[in-house]
Amino acid sequence: MEFKDADDVKSYTLNWAADLSGITISSVAWTLDTGITQDSVANDNTTATITISSGTSGKTYKVGCAVTASNGDVYDKFFLLRVQEHSAG
Repeated sequence: MEFKDADDVKSYTLNWAADLSGITISSVAWTLDTGITQDSVANDNTTATITISSGTSGKTYKVGCAVTASNGDVYDKFFLLRVQEHSAG
């Protein structure tokens, strides 16, 4: 599980190198639960990155990523994103 504060704008990267076994990423599609915002996306040959903002403190959101490889294979992963207030310290 990943964590962020509701006010943070934060990037998360998924590494697909082990799944791809030497082939490369051709395209990436992200899906997000309602309540968080996709600010930007990027990818290279083996990683996919999403920058996320907003969210409600105390809620957990599912962030999904599907990549299409250069040979046409499609791979899916997801992670859970917990929004919580940072404690002052």
